[in-house]
This record gives sequence, structure tokens and C-alpha cells, in this order.
Amino acid sequence: MLKLKFMKIKLGIFGLIYLLSLNFVTSKAHAQVSVGFQVFYDELSPYGSWIENPEYGYVWMPDVEAGFVPYGSNGYWVFTESGWTWVSTYPWGWAPFHYGRWYFDPIYGPMWVPGYEWGPGWVCWRRSEGYYGWAPIEPGISISVAYSNNYYAPNSRWVVVRDRDFGTTNTNNYYVNNSNNTTIIKNSTVINNIQIDKSKNVTYNSGPDKKEIEQRVGKPVAPVAIRENTKPGQQLNNNNLEIYRPRIEKESSTSKKAVPPKVTPNKDVKPDRLRTPQIQPEKVQPVQPERKQPEKVQPVQPEQKQPEKVQPVQPERKQPEKVQPVSPQRNPPDKLKPVTPREVKPPVMNPKPIEPRPVKPIKKEKTSEEEPASGDEVPK
Repeated sequence: MLKLKFMKIKLGIFGLIYLLSLNFVTSKAHAQVSVGFQVFYDELSPYGSWIENPEYGYVWMPDVEAGFVPYGSNGYWVFTESGWTWVSTYPWGWAPFHYGRWYFDPIYGPMWVPGYEWGPGWVCWRRSEGYYGWAPIEPGISISVAYSNNYYAPNSRWVVVRDRDFGTTNTNNYYVNNSNNTTIIKNSTVINNIQIDKSKNVTYNSGPDKKEIEQRVGKPVAPVAIRENTKPGQQLNNNNLEIYRPRIEKESSTSKKAVPPKVTPNKDVKPDRLRTPQIQPEKVQPVQPERKQPEKVQPVQPEQKQPEKVQPVQPERKQPEKVQPVSPQRNPPDKLKPVTPREVKPPVMNPKPIEPRPVKPIKKEKTSEEEPASGDEVPK
């Protein structure tokens, strides 16, 4: 009995030690998920330039093509448990579209300011008759302010799409020309689906209602599950979005200050209109040439012009007209006409050969009785 009790006590001690070790490992794993701005500085440096801004501190300018639009270029919306979530095809899309804010510099174009809260997409949502629209929220603007009557995103910053085309993976092919934004936004209303994530203490807008979208597009919307990724990046497979979304902690007074590995001086930054990407996202590269190829293939026009140049076949049509000098061939028969009377006249002009007719060599034969004597006159 004593041995049995001793064994039970021994097993209990080992079990307690095991549970404590699991708790230690788990807490350690959770601690590794929490990072600071240094992860942004390090992971985004290969894909753009960090610039020091007097108002926002270090801001990031992506190395992308001119005309880049945040929450518009190379991406689309999917419906998750957090609402409509932006899925970017850029390898760096896990950070700037889910943390922080975007603003537009009049010279350098879109710039990103890092932030601490993760969200499905930091945008303002609006709906109009037949349209949905969204625009990036500017730095320093909270959700409560962004959806109040005191905040208005510029009309040129809105991305608008017809309601029937919303939620597709190729939504960017159906964006409405922003020249129509003023009219559409003026006649729109705010989509105010505010959600609170108590586990992360984050407030965000989940976007249009799922049932409403299904009615507009005429088919069910397949939900996508969010899965935690252990390293920077994101990938969508089989309706599972694996994305890196660590908890971003603020720097303490005793911690080492986070600094980008390289800061680009303002004088070396190229304006947006002169910018050409140095590092192309692997997933995005095939998409861009496919759009540009049809434009380059349009030079097939010269081939259409060639038949027009070959139209100088017209001289060939004129040649038969010039050959019409067949008219000289008509003159010879005219000249031959006088020949016909010459052939007819000879029989009319020679009547004399008929004179031998009065010469009657054959006379009536006379009988011997009537034959006169020589020297007698023949009676008339």
C-alpha cells in the first residue's frame, strides 16, 4: 500500500512538472509573437525606401510602378471572420495594408506610416446606388473620427466598383474611372459596420454586409478562414488565408530604439511620376505584362495599313482603260468599206460582151425546094 501511494505521489509530481513546462513553453511562444517596429523596418527595406518625415517619423515608400493605389493595385477583398479583408499579391502586403495608415505626398505619391493595430483593411466604406467605394484612412485618424461627420477623404482617393463586380479576384479590372467619383461619392452613404475585437482591443469597420453582397452579385460568398503565419508574408489557399499578424508593442524607455537599416535622403527620392520599380513582386510581375501586352500588340495596325498601301493596284485597273486604244482597230474596217462597191461594179460596167447574142450563127435550115439559086436574094 505504501509503495502504491508513493507511486501515485511520484506520478503526480511528474505530471505537475510537465504541466508547468508546457505553460512555460506556451507563454514563451506568445512572447515571441509580440514584436516592435523593427520588424517593419527590416522586412520592408528590400521592397522600398524608408524616409524620415518631420511629422510622422520614418515613413515607407514602396518600390512600385507609377500610379500605384493603396487598396486598389494588385489585390482584392475576401470575406473572413473579421469582415472584408484585403488580400495583396505583393510579398510585403501583410504589413502596410493591415497595420498603420497611408497618405499621399503631392510629389512622391503614396507613403505608409507604421501602426500598432492589425485590421482587415484600414479604409472608409461607402455605398451608392449600384456602387461600392473605399478609401485609405489617413495617419492620425481613428475609426471613430473616420466615420464621423467631420472627416472626408478626398474624392480622388476613392476606389469605386459596381456592386455586381465587388468581391471578385479580378476586381481591379472593373474599377470605375475616378473622374466619376465626385458624383458617385456625393450620392453615397456611409457603411458603418463597426466591430470591436476585445481580444486585441481593436476597433475596425468590417465593410459591406455579406448578405447584401450576395444579393448584388447573385451568388453566395465563400467565407475565408484566417490562419496565423509564423513568419512575414501571406498566402491564400483553399479558402484559408495564412497571414503574419504579430502583436506590435510600443517601445519602452529602456528598450533599444528601432531604426531602419537604411534611410534614404529626401534629395535622392524620385517623384512618383518618374519612379520605376527596382524589385518587382514575383506574383505581380506576370500580371503587369499581361495587361500591357495587348497594348503593345496593337501595333498590328501597320499590318492593316499594308493592304491600304497595296491599293496602288489602281494603276492596274487603269491599264485596261489605256489599252482601249482598240479604237484604231475599228478604223481598218471603215477603210475597207469602199472595197465592197469595187467588187460590185465590174459586172455592171461591162455590158458589151453580150453583143454576140445578135449574131445568130445558126439559121433555119431550108429545104432543097426552097433553096434559091446562087445569086438570088433572100426574101426578107
